[in-house]
Amino acid sequence: MPSLLLPTPTNGVEPFTTSPPRVFDTALPPYPRVAFAAAHVVADTLAEQDPWLDTRVDWDRTIAFRKHLWSLGLGVAEAMDTAQRGMGLDWAAAQQLIRLSLDAAKDHPGAVIASGAGTDHLAAGPDVTVDDVIRAYEEQCEAVEAIGGRIILMASRALAKAAKSPADYERVYARILGGVRAPVIIHWLGEMFDPALEGYWGNHDHMAAMETALSVIHAHADKVDGVKISLLDDQKEIAMRRRLPKSVRMYTGDDFNYAELIAGDEHGYSDALLGIFDPIAPAVGGALASLAKNDLSTFHEILAPTVPLSRHIFKAPTRFYKTGVVFMAWLNGHQDHFVMVGGQQSTRSIQHFSELFRLADAAGLLADPEQAARRMRHLLALHGVG
Repeated sequence: MPSLLLPTPTNGVEPFTTSPPRVFDTALPPYPRVAFAAAHVVADTLAEQDPWLDTRVDWDRTIAFRKHLWSLGLGVAEAMDTAQRGMGLDWAAAQQLIRLSLDAAKDHPGAVIASGAGTDHLAAGPDVTVDDVIRAYEEQCEAVEAIGGRIILMASRALAKAAKSPADYERVYARILGGVRAPVIIHWLGEMFDPALEGYWGNHDHMAAMETALSVIHAHADKVDGVKISLLDDQKEIAMRRRLPKSVRMYTGDDFNYAELIAGDEHGYSDALLGIFDPIAPAVGGALASLAKNDLSTFHEILAPTVPLSRHIFKAPTRFYKTGVVFMAWLNGHQDHFVMVGGQQSTRSIQHFSELFRLADAAGLLADPEQAARRMRHLLALHGVG
């Protein structure tokens, strides 16, 4: 197996030898859980652009990755924060991405896709009103539905800024849910993922905020397929899950505790809509295949080594987790470069990437160790290591 020198926390280097990749089973329908991977985008490095200012996407490689996820039995959560929505991917590019993904799904029998609709084309500011937020949400929801898309209702920075009380959230969500054609997935994205969403649902206390969210969901249960909460707190997710209407799914957004939440307990379980499912998709497919056979032992054995990897990728500042997701895609040959929209590849250190490499290897998720080691050596050399 290939070896290389990796940095240590004491500013030295040490030899590291990769392990053989693990071969996972592929989940087949009927699936024991609904599992969406929030998918990343591949930057177009050859386009003339100002990398920090312009959005240039390699559409062919981006869509090819969606086909990879579908082939493993996962659904695609499109144009979400993992796709750098609000951190490089603007609404115009998001619309094109959604259109292309929906077109690709038509050629892939059984492909599941849901797409983010929010208010990111409306800049949050002191002059923005709640009515402005409603109009912005309606514009994006109508655009997604017009091309046959299913909606994931994203959290709104503009609403977090404009709302004066929980009642403002209730008014906005009532209006939007009342106007959609089909049930949506509501996404409650925590401030650890986006500091601009601090105090969402009109309260800085998550449990108090949950009361407003549950009130909205119960009042409009016929228009809510499910709710994804991304608070990185399993107990809060379980507490909310147990209070949802029976028809409404809980989609775990907990990239720290997903294995136990998906497995569930005597009171129920969570489905999943996770950014970590992008880089660990083969393992997820294998875990779901085991769960379909009620083989919880293998389910946990597959996912256990992915949890340290996920916790590392999503470590604070959590909003920079996309960098680790794209790094894994590059190591595994899903793209030819490690460059991100908006230059976001610079948000993590070589120490971070080195530990990520070790953890990905431990999880059996370096599909081609020779290629991964070769690419890692290139990155190390750029950082003056080796």
